[in-house]
Amino acid sequence: MDLISEEKLNGMTSMEKVRLILDEVRNGKILILEKGLTPSEQTKLIELTMAEIAPDDFSGIEIESYPVKQNDNFLNKLLGKTTIKTRLTVIGPASQLKTIKKDRDLISALVSP
Repeated sequence: MDLISEEKLNGMTSMEKVRLILDEVRNGKILILEKGLTPSEQTKLIELTMAEIAPDDFSGIEIESYPVKQNDNFLNKLLGKTTIKTRLTVIGPASQLKTIKKDRDLISALVSP
């Protein structure tokens, strides 16, 4: 299991993040990202994962994140606009990581060898 800091992720392009995650998960690692991916990065990760799935080799990924809602200022609150960012994200091989429960404060997962 690898923990990846927000600072490391901020120093990478979107494609570098996606490639790092996919390569590490293909090698059987479970990753915990201090800062989640953007919606477009998650979409790209899923697209690349689907393209690389093979029946006997790679079964895909499991991904779960905590969402965080933030109203940045009074005007956003008045207009009802929220900025949604993700925080801690757990990513692993679908064959090894199964999400059991998820809510806004807890992600429970079962990890198998």
